[in-house]
Amino acid sequence: MIPFDVKNNKAVSPAAMNYIYEKLRTPYKYGAVLKQDKFYTDSPTVILTDEGFCMYSISISKDVNVSGYETHAYKSKDLTHWEYVSTILHRSDNNRWDSRQCAGYAAFTEPRFGKSPVQERIDGRLYLAYLAGNSDGYEPDPLYMGLCYHDKPFSDDVTRLSEPILRPDDKDTRPFEDKTLYKSCMFRDEIGASRHKYVNAYNAKGHDDRERIFLAVSDDVLHWERYGDRAVIDNTHDNNYISGDPQIILIDDMYVMIYFRYDKGKGAYNTFAASYDLVNWTKWDGQPLIYPEMPFENVHAHKPWLFVHDGIVYHFYCACNTEKERFIALATSEDIR
Repeated sequence: MIPFDVKNNKAVSPAAMNYIYEKLRTPYKYGAVLKQDKFYTDSPTVILTDEGFCMYSISISKDVNVSGYETHAYKSKDLTHWEYVSTILHRSDNNRWDSRQCAGYAAFTEPRFGKSPVQERIDGRLYLAYLAGNSDGYEPDPLYMGLCYHDKPFSDDVTRLSEPILRPDDKDTRPFEDKTLYKSCMFRDEIGASRHKYVNAYNAKGHDDRERIFLAVSDDVLHWERYGDRAVIDNTHDNNYISGDPQIILIDDMYVMIYFRYDKGKGAYNTFAASYDLVNWTKWDGQPLIYPEMPFENVHAHKPWLFVHDGIVYHFYCACNTEKERFIALATSEDIR
């Protein structure tokens, strides 16, 4: 474990938090943009390629007891109509640590707010981090963090690393991440607060079965060490069961973490926190960025992926409703209909 390197521990002011909120607002909702009849569709990450937009999303059979996550690629020209291209990460019977669960997310996308979501190549490779496991079912413990790469965004010719990059039973595992590791957001630390090239923000579960958000760092992409001795987002004192699926962007000189909360007695919703140093985070306590307000999302509206293209903010998220549907929905800062 690498200790936190705190160079600037000042809090983000209320005025700055309001400024961020106004930049991230997406009041125009369109409902489902990607839905499958036989599968639950979840956790979008979107990148801009030479062939148009690519969305990686994960799916699991509605009979989750006999299934596990796989990862698929979809193509779009307008960000509202999506066409299936390929399955990027397949389940298999190979009896590896990642054979039955392989939920992938685009890594090292453009972090600066206002720029289109281009994915950075590192040593010529396009990387995906993925949630991995070797048991069927809906997120069965334990789950590990895997890393894979390919040469083209839609290609299913993917190389997986032979071992997890992080495990819940590692020697440097911190309190409350010793059961399962979930979604990962890897980004280049352009401000340099961590003093490492790359940072990995992810949610993890410990022995209390609640989820918090932690950090890890790397200088070569392939080898990761935990950063700090604790979670950086921990809302459990507020009857919070999950703080998860972080996405890190940069607005001016501030790191902004968009993530979802699932609180006791409430549907899951997307909110944010901001920091100057990646360690001390000021949490937004106003209106959520996305929350269950429409009939199509009347259970959960969560799991964010947000970026700007042509001056418009696009906020993709996972919507769940009482009809037992789970799909990818979209909201924007301007009406694009």
